[in-house]
Amino acid sequence: MFPLLDHLQSLPHASDVAQAQAGVTRWQAAATAHGVAAEAAALLAHPAGLAWLMGICGNSPFLADLLAKQPEIPLMIAQEGAERVLARLAGDAPDLSLPHFSSLPDLKRFLRQRRQQAALATALVDTGGLVAQETIMLALSRFADFALRVTIEHLLRELYAQGSLLPPQCPPSGQTAEASRPVQDSSGYVVLAMGKLGAMELNYSSDIDLIVLYDPDRVQAKDPDRLPQIMVKLTRQLVEVLEERTADGSVFRTDLRLRPDPSSTPLALSIPAAEVYYTSLAQTWERAAMIRARPAAGDLQCGAAFLKMISPFVWRRHLDFAAIAEVHAIKQQIDSHKGFGSIAVAGHNLKLGAGGIREIEFFAQTQQLIWGGRNPDLRHRQTRQALDALATAGQIDLATATDLYDSYLYLRRLEHRLQMVADQQTHTLPAEPDALARIAAFAGWADVNDFETETRRHLERVDSVYAELFEAAPKPEQPSLAAFNLDDGTVAARLRALGFADPEQAAQMLHAWHTGRRRVTRSERARQLLLTLTPDLLTAFVATGNPDQALMNFDAFLGRLMSGVQLFSLMQAHGALVAFVAEIMGEAPSLASRLSEAPALLDNFLSSDLERPLPSRDTLLADAVADLARAGGYEEQLRFMRDFVRDRQFRIGVQILRQTPQAARALMSLSDLADAAVQSLVPSIEAAFAQNHGRFAGGGGLAVVALGKHGSREMTVNSDLDLIFVYDAPEGVLSDGARPLPAAVYYARLAQRILSALTVPVADGTLFQVDMRLRPSGHSGPLATSLEAFIKYHAESAWTWEHMALTRCRPVSGPENLQARIADAVHAVLTRPRDPERLRTEIREMHARLTGHHKARDLWHMKHVRGGMVDIEFL
Repeated sequence: MFPLLDHLQSLPHASDVAQAQAGVTRWQAAATAHGVAAEAAALLAHPAGLAWLMGICGNSPFLADLLAKQPEIPLMIAQEGAERVLARLAGDAPDLSLPHFSSLPDLKRFLRQRRQQAALATALVDTGGLVAQETIMLALSRFADFALRVTIEHLLRELYAQGSLLPPQCPPSGQTAEASRPVQDSSGYVVLAMGKLGAMELNYSSDIDLIVLYDPDRVQAKDPDRLPQIMVKLTRQLVEVLEERTADGSVFRTDLRLRPDPSSTPLALSIPAAEVYYTSLAQTWERAAMIRARPAAGDLQCGAAFLKMISPFVWRRHLDFAAIAEVHAIKQQIDSHKGFGSIAVAGHNLKLGAGGIREIEFFAQTQQLIWGGRNPDLRHRQTRQALDALATAGQIDLATATDLYDSYLYLRRLEHRLQMVADQQTHTLPAEPDALARIAAFAGWADVNDFETETRRHLERVDSVYAELFEAAPKPEQPSLAAFNLDDGTVAARLRALGFADPEQAAQMLHAWHTGRRRVTRSERARQLLLTLTPDLLTAFVATGNPDQALMNFDAFLGRLMSGVQLFSLMQAHGALVAFVAEIMGEAPSLASRLSEAPALLDNFLSSDLERPLPSRDTLLADAVADLARAGGYEEQLRFMRDFVRDRQFRIGVQILRQTPQAARALMSLSDLADAAVQSLVPSIEAAFAQNHGRFAGGGGLAVVALGKHGSREMTVNSDLDLIFVYDAPEGVLSDGARPLPAAVYYARLAQRILSALTVPVADGTLFQVDMRLRPSGHSGPLATSLEAFIKYHAESAWTWEHMALTRCRPVSGPENLQARIADAVHAVLTRPRDPERLRTEIREMHARLTGHHKARDLWHMKHVRGGMVDIEFL
């Protein structure tokens, strides 16, 4: 009755006989309920037929359940033949068209039931040895294509019915369109199958890798501005239909992470945007991925046109050394993350482990990348065709191609048996002896030792060929984390092992660097250089003890750069510079911020002055005046002074970080540097101001007075300047310029000019932050105060805390006689007799208000913590 049963071969052994018998009994009962009891009895009466179902039920609870739900499937195969049934279930028979559904739930129910039927049929055909392994992979892939096409057809028809999208244009006059022709064929919506689905080599419980694109010139939306949102919503619905788990199970897990820059791009990308990405920003691993790309559903013609358009990106006629280095970096990346060590069958990963399926695929794809640009005959998606073409072209010998593909089929068949047990996407053989013996029985082996011997033979053969691939080729200096797909989770695992506390965030940053999302890495050359530097950078970040902070600071640093080629080349040429940068990024956030504002500060690293103390205040002033003399105008003066100050602040910061002997006088040096900046700038500002407004014939002048840490010469790298402006001029006299001004207005405007020069943002930052709150009457007082008003205020109106501030008062610029008079006035205020008890009371009250306003959260807030720096200053 079933002649096909005579062709069953290499049948599995039931590892659990009781489970097998129970499963067969359930199937026979289900067949009786479906009205095919006689056929079921006839199949079980055949020894091979009984062994066939026993092998299924005795090894896979999942398949035993499917047999009870779909009892007719083994009978259909036995009656009609394996390939015919597989074709029909995949919607691939010539007399079938895409089915239509009245509702989304009906579509979901149909796909899940069809998936159950296809999964059972494929397993029965595979375990029965009825077709070649290529046919099994092809059937699984065709069913995935069918599920995609059926779903897209339904969703598009719904959008057309709602009016969100306009249906494709009708055929030209004189032609008639077939009523059954799928609307997706001319929709402009494209689903590219990637990976194993793209190669029509899907495994039994695989997810499907997709890239979804649309052509904005072909997809017509009622509201064109909403087209991107409509395409994303359509794609989300597609994923939901396939992934949602209902009472009937799910259809496919779906992975869209192979699309361009998945962390920042929508689920559906326009073809023009994708073209720009692939022709300017894509990485070598994305070239390798595109070897297998195939239009699987939607507008197939549109998809084929896109792949043709980006073909020059995938198949480069001339492969430069940097690209070859990246290819080797991919190999090193895989080796470094898989972590399976030597080949041991128990617990071995058939996909990623040594000698596994990935190595066979990678072997072929690497050769295709290198030679496929020159030889179009090498451009094949499927593994067998690629290996055969490489052998024909003389890139590998025929024996190697044959051996690799023989092992590929063996490992794929074993992988399918692993996944059939519970419909799980696993690739790892069991480590426990009993579980391994069950898998061996399911694979048709009566003796587990023979199974281990044969499996090891294939793994070792592949591993040997794979190792030889790169032996004679030049190696890159370092393995690159970025050359491999940063979205597959392996980079995060490596970063976690290195010591990163938030490896996922760190992996996202690396991905942004190497996909051109940072302006600094938009050029291919910059990306290539950074690829080489990345391992050393990560190692150096880890050495700081705070790799996450170091990486974040370096990422911010990159984000502010306009170009990276020069900097990355410098770092590559000077290996110690990488450690220097990491030290700053990990241990000195303030210096890291300054470096982000001015990357040219790294030139200090190459200078012998880096650890020398700054010269004296007089020498600094002379240097600053000389710099300003070279400037061409006011804006250039400000820029020169900004560079002058920042360069020396950075040098002092590094000395503090490294605790050099020079760091002991760092606070005084920073204060001297501020003095030099003020003293050099003020005369030129006064001269420019006088050109319009003149000066005061009877004398006078403006003094810049420092208070706070600047006044006490105890500045830190981040200190702002506490300043006040005090002037002296004859009363009732106007300045003698073309636009004369009274003294109060004159010096207020001059003070504003000086303040602006010190604080105005220039191209790469500001010179200083300035605080004017210590001037008489604070914010409500005039910007510049006359000497007479200054003396009167502090004699009659000032608070005790303002007198305390005067203990640090120090004139730093202005006429010498005015500076001396200010110093005398301050001395008089500070030395006048005071009531000790009243002073004590006022100081306690001030201290209480201050500590109430600035609460220290822990011991390390050393400024405001009890017994900290503020308390010392109060004392």
